[in-house]
Amino acid sequence: MEVIPVPRTSPAELTVETVREWMLELTNVERRIGARFPRWDARCRAGAYLRGLLSPVERKNGWQLAEVNGDETPYGVQHLLGRAVWDADAVRDDLCAYGIEHLGDPHGVVVIDETGFLKKGRHSVGVARQYSGTAGRVENCQIGVFLAYASAWGHALLDRELYLPKEWAQDRERCTRVGMPQERAFATKPELARRMLERVFKAGVPAAWVTGDSVYGDDRRLRIWLEAHERAYVLAVSGKEYVWLGWRQRQVKTILAALPADDWTRHSAGAGSKGPRWYDWCWLPLAAPMLPAWRRWLLVRRSVSEPTELTAFVVFAPQATTLAEVVQTAGTRWTIESSFEAAKSEVGLDHYEVRSWTGWYRHITLAMWAYALLTVVRAGALQERALPKKMLAQVPLHSLAAFKAARRGGSC
Repeated sequence: MEVIPVPRTSPAELTVETVREWMLELTNVERRIGARFPRWDARCRAGAYLRGLLSPVERKNGWQLAEVNGDETPYGVQHLLGRAVWDADAVRDDLCAYGIEHLGDPHGVVVIDETGFLKKGRHSVGVARQYSGTAGRVENCQIGVFLAYASAWGHALLDRELYLPKEWAQDRERCTRVGMPQERAFATKPELARRMLERVFKAGVPAAWVTGDSVYGDDRRLRIWLEAHERAYVLAVSGKEYVWLGWRQRQVKTILAALPADDWTRHSAGAGSKGPRWYDWCWLPLAAPMLPAWRRWLLVRRSVSEPTELTAFVVFAPQATTLAEVVQTAGTRWTIESSFEAAKSEVGLDHYEVRSWTGWYRHITLAMWAYALLTVVRAGALQERALPKKMLAQVPLHSLAAFKAARRGGSC
């Protein structure tokens, strides 16, 4: 039976001791990253910033975080995000190690996706009129590409890159004004995803699969790179993408139009808010890769209630992989969307007011740390007791609320 650890007590039995253990973990996190801040005042500010992000205050902007931590002005917050000496990438590396320690699982899944941050004006780094999946339309916004990690222990955001539209990347004077490093140039979203994948693989993050939406699945160079490194993937593809079926290269939408009516199998893609997410599935073998022990497939998902709604995926995996395994992996993609929603609402991932390159990376990194801590607490990865997976739903929201209710102030 599959098990997931949860806190030793049920929500009704939540004790001061349990909350104290969680508070100790917050202290441990502050100590863990403290060495990245050479100056004592910046180290204290970073701890206060984390505590502010974890506080019940509704908006996590400079003024609100200053107020919740007892400051008269947001100067300290602004100094931490802008002028203080510390390396956000090093703190991100610490986050990756923390994720491996508490969430690592050989069957884990790496998920790549982007999210939008709606912004006014045109001076914030990377802001432009561009499509935002968050808004579902073209908006004035920034786009962040993120890497999430999902396992039986929970899911968290482990890496991030800011996407720069070409109009930004080609205007070097504008880039200089917002503090963007001179060596940074235009990179597509799949290229940014590849950079993050390289980092987490080099860091030793245990993962059996990589998954993502069609923005990444349609990029053949990313798929080839994953195959060259023998990394199994389930990547969504759009109807316009081409795949090799037999000895012919065919467009995905053409294949979808000719699928058989009865060669489908019903599987759940995992638990949703209203129970199992049932779909009908079929898969077709594609041209074999150069690696003899591996195979490629075209996986197709069909809605049970709307049979005309089809979603296609390209799969690269060991020959013995089953359809049920692939379906479960495809269903894991929701975890990064859940992470975005929770990180924005719980720890202010999108509440920042910074305009610079440095400020964006620093706020996002600390917010990811705050969310990772909540993930560890929420999934009970700090506890030794394990309960059946079906009982997990009884715990998270209550435990998270209790943790945040107990989170008040603090000192460095």
